[in-house]
Amino acid sequence: MKKVIAVLIVVVLATLGAMAQSNSNALGLRLGGGDGFLTEISYQRSLTSSTRFEGDLGFFNSSDKNRVRITGLHQWIWPIQGNLGWYAGLGACVGHQSNNSGSNELILDAVGNVGLEYQLDVPIQISLDVRPSFGFSNFSGSSLGLGIRYTF
Repeated sequence: MKKVIAVLIVVVLATLGAMAQSNSNALGLRLGGGDGFLTEISYQRSLTSSTRFEGDLGFFNSSDKNRVRITGLHQWIWPIQGNLGWYAGLGACVGHQSNNSGSNELILDAVGNVGLEYQLDVPIQISLDVRPSFGFSNFSGSSLGLGIRYTF
């Protein structure tokens, strides 16, 4: 009986791993913000069947500041049902922020994210996530983002 249970556990884990496979690449936009509007050019590259790298080049505008940043994240992907899955990741961002008062500062923060994504029947992925940043600059905060990416 113990052997049967062990075999069932291995089969279930292997099935979940196969279901968690992501597309090799995705390219698109992540839109969001907090106290202004954030636009990021987003690229995802599959690393394993259940992990990927995401790199984003972001531009942020508000009435009193402008920001440019590069973010890199290592993400883990888990299926929920069918084409719906969730993911979580850790990484860092580096960038520059200027205020209308003339001050400039370096952005260097640790970031995380957690979100939901849906792969449409066409090669389009839609995601919704939250990305908190904390650390070494006054930029610390979080942003809610909507991602739309072409998968290939």
